[in-house]
Amino acid sequence: MKFVSTRVITADVHRLVAFYEKVAKASAVWGNDLFAEIPTPVGTLAIGSDKTVPLFGDGSAEPAANRSAIIEFLVDDVDADYERLRGFLADVVTEPTTMPWGNRAMLFRDPDGNLVNLFTPVTDEARAKFGV
Repeated sequence: MKFVSTRVITADVHRLVAFYEKVAKASAVWGNDLFAEIPTPVGTLAIGSDKTVPLFGDGSAEPAANRSAIIEFLVDDVDADYERLRGFLADVVTEPTTMPWGNRAMLFRDPDGNLVNLFTPVTDEARAKFGV
């Protein structure tokens, strides 16, 4: 098995895609107006419209209802990304902080309220874990 992507369902695909293009510094690949992907070297963030939910089963997904998952991006310098994004982000949950497990991380919410974590490994053990 190979993990490929995480899909976020939203009522406003264009808004959420534009948000993640800025955060990830990557261009979306659009399948159509209801679906786009933000590719990264190790996985893809897929963004789908709530109009696609009936294809999977009515009520199987609900936009802006996540309270358990965190979308995470490993970045070169979380402090630099915080400075780059701080005026753009409406809801910063945690400013850059060094975590007990060796990552320096910031946490914020996307326009739908999903949690996003940008982190940089800063200890030798954390760097080894991520190969940086």
